[in-house]
Amino acid sequence: MKIAQVAPLAESVPPQLYGGTERIVSYLTEELVRQGHEVTLFASGDSVTSAELVAVTERALRLDPDVIDPLALSMVLLERVAAEVDRFDVVHFHFDHTQYGYMRRLDAPSLATMHGRMDLPELVALFDEYAEIPLVSISDAQREPLPALNWLATVYHGLPMEQIPVYPEPGSYLAFLGRISPEKRLDRAIEIAGGAGLPLKVAAKVDDVDREYFDSEIQHLITGGVEFVGEIADDAKDDFLGHAAALLFPIDWPEPFGLVMIEAAARGTPVLAFRNGSVPEVIDEGVTGVVVDNVAQAVAAIPGVLNLPRQAVRDATARRFSAERMARDYVSVYQRLIDAQERRAGAVAHSSAAGASAPGAMAD
Repeated sequence: MKIAQVAPLAESVPPQLYGGTERIVSYLTEELVRQGHEVTLFASGDSVTSAELVAVTERALRLDPDVIDPLALSMVLLERVAAEVDRFDVVHFHFDHTQYGYMRRLDAPSLATMHGRMDLPELVALFDEYAEIPLVSISDAQREPLPALNWLATVYHGLPMEQIPVYPEPGSYLAFLGRISPEKRLDRAIEIAGGAGLPLKVAAKVDDVDREYFDSEIQHLITGGVEFVGEIADDAKDDFLGHAAALLFPIDWPEPFGLVMIEAAARGTPVLAFRNGSVPEVIDEGVTGVVVDNVAQAVAAIPGVLNLPRQAVRDATARRFSAERMARDYVSVYQRLIDAQERRAGAVAHSSAAGASAPGAMAD
């Protein structure tokens, strides 16, 4: 199968630092190549892939201080895809919205994986216009605000398990990994760690939009047993997550998936998470972690979380969240789209032939 993967330009594929969407695009692309498909990746020029790379920009836009209007470059990316669409059996977009007008006009079957939240009020008007666009969700919970859209499937994220070591012995600290923002609730993580009497290590980035929140609400809490590591690269995740006693995921928003939960569990580190969004779908309760509703429950649950067998945490995660399974699921969706287009083309050809042979039909 000839497949185009179209990534956002904000980060490289895979990202050099933080970036969940681009990391999943990388895992999917590499696994599709491994399974024998012919894959072309449209991404920034500093991406690293075994697929054919079509580089639209020299480097990831977030790391380029000279970029003022990233949307302009994203539009160039979409034009490049449209110009080369005849090469592909299917085109897979990982943008959230910008490509819908192009998808309407592409000759090849196309789909978009939604990587973000779906509960924003503006999306109602957007999908009133683009109701036919084929979409894939990354959790069933992600669909709940707009269940009537053209959802083809839910495909959970997957990791290259063969590349991730398991850490059989727990460390002495709790871990928080991700972004520091109001919905991620680092303040809750700090309160839970304090209540449990355990140190907390925080590996997180602070986006410009969240800088004021960090300065006013979080920075004064980083004291005593709280260590702020900062944003870490992917090659530092093994030790950071693997040596943790547990990952804290105390979110306060409808999380579409929560990649860090399976990143921790793949290394054998159990997860303590709040019941929001995809969390109950991703966590195998009592196997890979524990789901709670408030800080008091979280503190009380810590001893049980720390006692979960780490090899069992890893094994359960490998069964459900491998890159191999993710790629197979997407190939199944691709094939359905290709088959549907072929049926439509056949129906049009049959209708045209019937019209040409009808009595009174005019010959050229």
